[in-house]
Amino acid sequence: MIRTFVLAGALATVSSFALAEGDAEMGERVFRKCQSCHQVGEGAANRTGPTLNNIVGAPMGAHPDFGYSDALADMAAEGGVWDLETLTAFLANPRSAMPGTRMSFAGLRKEQEIADVIAYLATFSE
Repeated sequence: MIRTFVLAGALATVSSFALAEGDAEMGERVFRKCQSCHQVGEGAANRTGPTLNNIVGAPMGAHPDFGYSDALADMAAEGGVWDLETLTAFLANPRSAMPGTRMSFAGLRKEQEIADVIAYLATFSE
């Protein structure tokens, strides 16, 4: 099944596989690609990107001590939430999912890696 939705005016298509449960242990390994900009866990601090504790299901732009891009701030003002679909689209291709984002990472190409990273991040979310 293919799901299509709009995030920041960009049309995103995500297969249902990407929305399936991932493997948090594998996601921890994949997350190493993210660690130069993001931290999770006890003692996590903002870097180039915000900490990602409690990101799954959180409102966009929720860290008061982080300066978000205008694109993300606009999404936050519109009530954007980092749910499974928006995280999947953003991790697959941040610039396409949210034009104007400052995130320089090109995205994860493998659907399983996306699902795994989301599962890993969920272990740090309430």
